[in-house]
Amino acid sequence: MSRLHTEFAGIAFKNPVVLASGTCGFGRELAECFDIEKLGGLSSKGLIIHPHGGNDGIRIWETPSGIMNSVGLENPGIEAFIEQDLDWINEKDVVNIVNMGGHSKEDYFRGAERLNDVNIDILELNISCPNVKEGGMNFGVKTEAARELVREVRKISKHKLVVKLSPNAEDIVALAKMCEEEGADGVSLVNTFLAMAVDIDKKAMVFQNGYAGLSGPAIRPIALRMVHQVCKAVKIPVMGMGGITTWQDAIAFIMAGAQVVQVGTATFMKPDISLDIIAGVEKYMEDNHLDSLNEIRGIL
Repeated sequence: MSRLHTEFAGIAFKNPVVLASGTCGFGRELAECFDIEKLGGLSSKGLIIHPHGGNDGIRIWETPSGIMNSVGLENPGIEAFIEQDLDWINEKDVVNIVNMGGHSKEDYFRGAERLNDVNIDILELNISCPNVKEGGMNFGVKTEAARELVREVRKISKHKLVVKLSPNAEDIVALAKMCEEEGADGVSLVNTFLAMAVDIDKKAMVFQNGYAGLSGPAIRPIALRMVHQVCKAVKIPVMGMGGITTWQDAIAFIMAGAQVVQVGTATFMKPDISLDIIAGVEKYMEDNHLDSLNEIRGIL
């Protein structure tokens, strides 16, 4: 067994590096650039029960040490994913994580029910979506508002359930503890930070929705702090993410307690950067005579 082998909620990962949702599609395009079977896992583009065209206007805006995005859950729908992409990804030797969101509780419930019919490894529940029936506030901002959603999806889903947490939550530690109380098998964090960009020539906000999600190295120190806080507060395993770009970043998140790390924005900089991170982590382990990442996991 490789020294990089990692267990997460009973699921075996050959290494702890996962491609983050929204940055890798369903893996097909990146598979043309490198061997994705060298990854530990892949988290799909965010899916909802029905196809959705996403937001209008500018969707991506580069910032110092990061990017902002306002894609708006553009996706082909769960049914199209099952028909066109599921078998392809299941044939690959990677942990198949399906990221699922919704614009209403009914979206989430119907999506979880449909995914019960198919073979996936982990359902990653994105609660950073706007609840259109409740005035647009994200499901994952208030702990008690999110509780019913997590509880009901847990009852419905037969898959391992990981809840993806927003750093924009009122109390991300309380949110993580609630997910543990309601039976989640793990949590992943952080999603993007709410941010804003201005086009001074047009004298207007860049994004039609006003605000957008900031990701990339700019958020890494804050994400690392939040991952550390959550890891200290819950017993369920944590997937850590937020600006991870180098193997040193990955090691830092693991030392903070993360069982698995997700790489997102960095993939836009270099499509196969995750392989560099995997190789760097393994070299670090060799140089430090480590047989398992458990020897350094959560030591901070």
